[in-house]
Amino acid sequence: MEKIFQKLSFSSASLVLILLIGIFITLFNAAKPAIDEFGLHFLADPTWNKEVVIDTPNTTASAAMSNDIADEDDMLLDEDDEDSLNTKTIYGGLVPIIGTILSTLIALLFALPIAMGIAVFLAEIASKTVSKFVGMAIELLAAIPSIIFGMWGLYYFAPIIANTFGGYQVSLLTAGLVLGVMILPFMAAITRDSMNTTPDVLKESAYALGATKFEVVKDVIFPYSKVGIIGSIILALGRALGETMAVAFLIGAVYSLPEKITDPTISIPVAMAVNFGEASGLGESALFYLGLILFVMSFIIISVAKFYFLKRVKV
Repeated sequence: MEKIFQKLSFSSASLVLILLIGIFITLFNAAKPAIDEFGLHFLADPTWNKEVVIDTPNTTASAAMSNDIADEDDMLLDEDDEDSLNTKTIYGGLVPIIGTILSTLIALLFALPIAMGIAVFLAEIASKTVSKFVGMAIELLAAIPSIIFGMWGLYYFAPIIANTFGGYQVSLLTAGLVLGVMILPFMAAITRDSMNTTPDVLKESAYALGATKFEVVKDVIFPYSKVGIIGSIILALGRALGETMAVAFLIGAVYSLPEKITDPTISIPVAMAVNFGEASGLGESALFYLGLILFVMSFIIISVAKFYFLKRVKV
């Protein structure tokens, strides 16, 4: 029985690794045509689905494309000219990559202080009845589907943001703030649970030495629960990086680098959701390339967190 239990546990753990490796191989194989075509330049190219001329063997067509145009009729490309042009469609991932990073950073900057305040209130200040009631409300907030957040943000939150900060209703700022609302319950709940693990003897000793509640939270509880707090931030970061539906409602889905925080743009998950149904060939491969980039970004973030936790355990 003991050996069967060990084998079942090993099989379960191995299944996770197999799934991860399978997902990576699938993404890489599907993205390989785009990787071979665009290489690492894909990461720095802001254009998407743009057709460019790469060769003009026909001298007539070359003349039509150049400034050496004799009359008005030559300014227009006829069917013969178009047939003679050698064109290709280029794809770049810079805009969705920047949109993903910026919307995630806005969400973290918005949610982090509020989540810490909620956690401190629930763990150290509120009565047990209030803490239990508010704690349940926080957990229910985490259970709301993302599309509900997107609809709420589009019809009620976006006009408020546009009237307050100017710019467009659907924008990087609107998407980032709604993302912040979505990840806030995860950060608050995990941080509260981590703070509750602080031994009472440590807090009572600090109070006995004359420390105030603020000093106990700052010098005792936060340092003791530091690992859990960082873990909550990392998990929330992973959720924000991959969020799709709510951001699709609010970010604008425009392939343009934002000049202001109130400009619309696009993120990697939104680009994949919006274009995947109609994509084919190299365009479909470029979307898989974006998915591979998002997978690697998420893997790096989780790996950094894991190594940090292991280091803390060894200490």
